[in-house]
Amino acid sequence: MEIYIDGQYYAQNKAKISVFDHGLLYGDGVFEGIRSYNGRVFKLNEHLERLYESAHAILLTIPISITEMEQALLTTLQRNHLRDAYIRLIVTRGVGDLGLDPDKCPTPSIIIIADTIVLYPAEYYEKGLDIITVPARRNISEAVNPRIKSLNYLNNILAKIEGKQAGVVEVLMLNVDGHVVECSGDNIFYLKKGELVTPPTHVGILEGITRNAVINLAEKRQIKVVEKVFTRHDLYIAEECFLTGTAAEVIPVVKIDNRVIGNGTPGTVTKDLIHDFHQLTQTTGTQIY
Repeated sequence: MEIYIDGQYYAQNKAKISVFDHGLLYGDGVFEGIRSYNGRVFKLNEHLERLYESAHAILLTIPISITEMEQALLTTLQRNHLRDAYIRLIVTRGVGDLGLDPDKCPTPSIIIIADTIVLYPAEYYEKGLDIITVPARRNISEAVNPRIKSLNYLNNILAKIEGKQAGVVEVLMLNVDGHVVECSGDNIFYLKKGELVTPPTHVGILEGITRNAVINLAEKRQIKVVEKVFTRHDLYIAEECFLTGTAAEVIPVVKIDNRVIGNGTPGTVTKDLIHDFHQLTQTTGTQIY
């Protein structure tokens, strides 16, 4: 595996960053997880736009243009001979001192890692997930804004730990007001009376690229999509529920906090959207070669 670091490529065992990099010391930086399918990078423009917006929000100037970043990413895939891959694109504040001051970090660092990923086994897509609500609340926007895809992921990790201790692979997170926001790594949707509902961005979610793609697919099927604030009660009485994310894609949820959703199996709308999403990933995207 060849890994891109600041314009150079290194073998996996030689790819290193400084212990003084503020991405390591403080989680000061931003990242994207991106997928390629069948020789095409899925929603590359949207991912890069979100990366640069996240960087702008934390006053981090990425030292290369979006066009140059795109070329670096495609070249990384080419050098690793990958057509179906997961790409981790990272921009750190760069090397500084042991203090917090970002002005002591004159040069941000860019890292691109391309590999394969399997987040969930196939049976979870066929039978659905069992998830629970965890005590860890989602960060408030005035603290670490969830709309910024930052390297500071401890909030999500603590939620994941609580889920693992309870024996589940994904968990539901609420905001400080008790409203449903998202899962530790995925956005959430539910179906009720023909409407597909998902939380709006202002309640404390990351505006997912896969989330937005699924909204578009649902609308093409003439399914009404509503972004609104809701509670766990709405999920408990839903007809269907599913999660979306770059790594997870579209995955059904059949039980939440021991409440069976619908009839306890992946629903028709969920299955249709899984099919449509797979079709979309195989037929659209930025060509690698």
